[in-house]
Amino acid sequence: MSKARLMQGNEACAEGAIAAGVNFFAGYPITPSTEIAETMARLLPKHGGKFVQMEDEIASMGAILGASLAGSKVMDATSGPGFSLKQELIGYAACAEIPCVLVDVQRVGPSTGQPTSPSQGDVMQARWGTHGDHPIIALAPWSVRETYDATVMAVNYAERFRTPVILLMDEVIGHLREKVELPEHVEVYPRRKPKKSRAEGYEPFAPDEDLVPNVADFGQGYRIHVTGLIHDDTGFPSGSPEVTEASIRRLHEKIARAGEEIIHTESYFMDDAEYAVVSFGGSARTAYEAVCMEREKGRK
Repeated sequence: MSKARLMQGNEACAEGAIAAGVNFFAGYPITPSTEIAETMARLLPKHGGKFVQMEDEIASMGAILGASLAGSKVMDATSGPGFSLKQELIGYAACAEIPCVLVDVQRVGPSTGQPTSPSQGDVMQARWGTHGDHPIIALAPWSVRETYDATVMAVNYAERFRTPVILLMDEVIGHLREKVELPEHVEVYPRRKPKKSRAEGYEPFAPDEDLVPNVADFGQGYRIHVTGLIHDDTGFPSGSPEVTEASIRRLHEKIARAGEEIIHTESYFMDDAEYAVVSFGGSARTAYEAVCMEREKGRK
């Protein structure tokens, strides 16, 4: 383990992304996520990466998708209003199977709401925000150290399943400062590579054994067509009902079959419990303390 550090949740997110191999960040400042962009702007160039501040939230999402298709591991960070603007391109990334990580540091809404106040109002938007039938992976850390770990996990899941992954933080965790010890090494999932050459009949969206395609990065000599339309294994649009059903079923199944691995929970005091409290993110810290106080009073 490295030496102990006093670190903010947003800073841990940025450092976790770099440790996991993120080398391109495009974003637009928005409270309470701005420290992620600031930290990436400072650290990415030192690790050979690129930071770009875009003109708005939609352009930021488009930029990371383009960079991902060109071979970069990518991330963007925002909050509620920006998250709403990104929904169309999140759906595009799901359909086109483009690896990317989107961090949403939640705040009070609706609209501009209260930018510096904590909330968890984007939960439904994270799962159901796009117009379409596709799964989503969302991770919600409850501490600064877990933010680092969950960011690494998010990047690895995005690359492994070729899908957008949402890191669903909140203002409490984003701006919290805690003593943490970060690992010296983390496990990093590499970018998937084609197993066939063009001469051997390479089809970019033909699924591998785990139902995930090994799409070549642009510029590697492969012919690739990327679209948000329902497409066959060649990547070109198809209006076939059979192709449509098979495509959507595969998008779900490639993630559902790994559900036990992807879904992370922790439980405390459940051996003799009569009541259970379920929570996540910043509110889990308050819930945990409340449970401890009640158990001291004899309530299980």
